[in-house]
Amino acid sequence: MIYSRRDILKIGAAAGFASTSPSNLFAQSNSAVPLTAREASLQLAPPDYPQTAIWGFDGSMPGPVIRVRQGGRVTRRLVNELPQATSLHWHGVRIDNAMDGVAGLTQEAVAPGASFDIDFVAPDAGTYWYHAHNRSVEQVARGLYGALVVEEPEGPDVYRDEVLILDDWLLNPDTAQIDPDFTSRHDRSHAGRVGNFIATNGQYGHSLDVRRHERLRLRLVNAANARIFELALAGLEGWVMALDGMPLEAPQPVSDTVLLGPGQRADLLVDVVAEQGETAYLVRVDNGEGFVQSAFPVIAASSGARRDAPQALPPNANMVPPDLSQARHVRLHMGGGAMGRLQSAQFNGERRTFRQLVDANQFWAFNDVIGMTDDPLAVLARDEPVRLEIVNDTSFPHAMHLHGMHFREIAADGTLGPLRDTVLTFGGEAREIAFSAHNPGDWLFHCHMLSHAASGMTTWVRVT
Repeated sequence: MIYSRRDILKIGAAAGFASTSPSNLFAQSNSAVPLTAREASLQLAPPDYPQTAIWGFDGSMPGPVIRVRQGGRVTRRLVNELPQATSLHWHGVRIDNAMDGVAGLTQEAVAPGASFDIDFVAPDAGTYWYHAHNRSVEQVARGLYGALVVEEPEGPDVYRDEVLILDDWLLNPDTAQIDPDFTSRHDRSHAGRVGNFIATNGQYGHSLDVRRHERLRLRLVNAANARIFELALAGLEGWVMALDGMPLEAPQPVSDTVLLGPGQRADLLVDVVAEQGETAYLVRVDNGEGFVQSAFPVIAASSGARRDAPQALPPNANMVPPDLSQARHVRLHMGGGAMGRLQSAQFNGERRTFRQLVDANQFWAFNDVIGMTDDPLAVLARDEPVRLEIVNDTSFPHAMHLHGMHFREIAADGTLGPLRDTVLTFGGEAREIAFSAHNPGDWLFHCHMLSHAASGMTTWVRVT
């Protein structure tokens, strides 16, 4: 389906505005309550459009925010009322391998009408999210995701704590229905499935009333299939407190923009500095132009003086940097895609020309192999330190997500960056990450541009 600029702007003009997420969507994870994946309809586009048919957990989109204290148990029963098999991945959680939810690797997909019991301890405070991990290029795009918030024993003193899930949707501009072509060759071979309607928490017109000098915690989650969000603040003074759930050693003032690739998260503390009667904004920057992602109308004057800059969040345990002098070196070479140099690659055990790969709708290779392999990228001993070089020999960005563990990027001067579980690489870049293989099991490593994962960009590591 091809849209003109006029068609996209017809529905996309509202895309700069986002949506409100009621704080009463919190659920305590103290019993095996059902979490039901089912079809539903909601008012995604502006009110003069029809409701949009979606797939959502408990029929909502996003699914319910699950909140649990650090060290608490998350217990749910995934009930599948969809026409497809599904599974549930807990993105960023250092989870037991059996609970990781990767269909075909850690479990069988949950068939329509069946269920799967989920039970794990949430070891690390932070912002995480859950989403479908079977046919995820379609199921996530239809709305199968929600947030998992693991609260610190003593969190920062804030007026409110809000989850903002950012996403884009590829909608028919006449009917507001989701474009059903999830196998588009263009999306798979280029930047991925990029939508024409952008929202926050799945609703139109996100707005939170605030008071001047209030301090808010904003938990930002990029749930888009492929869109990279570049975000700025207006009328708010903010600090990045955590990335991908893991606290920074020191808060980083937001002086420019915050970049979030698909799957990445950022925890911000923000102070409202706009005057009463004005509106503060979370701004999305596209091609140098700003659009409203979330609005914060200042409805009252200051209830007190400005606070001092915040202190760092408490670090999560067992996150000692790996010993790089003893690290195993592993290399991942990315090739393929439009405007790439891939001439041929291994696919299903046979070498195929690029033309044959195009006919098979497969476009991306890791180390000359397309798709999952019988043998892992690496077999690692438990607690073995690893240096993983990622060479993006393509023309497009890729957000590489490692399941079950966090890593640090190695800078050019050898220093280690903050803990992440997803690294955003741009075309032509070489990046290196380091981690300790502390979590036993079979762990997926894949591009979170989900069309790319569906067309070749998946591999795995085994920790014994």
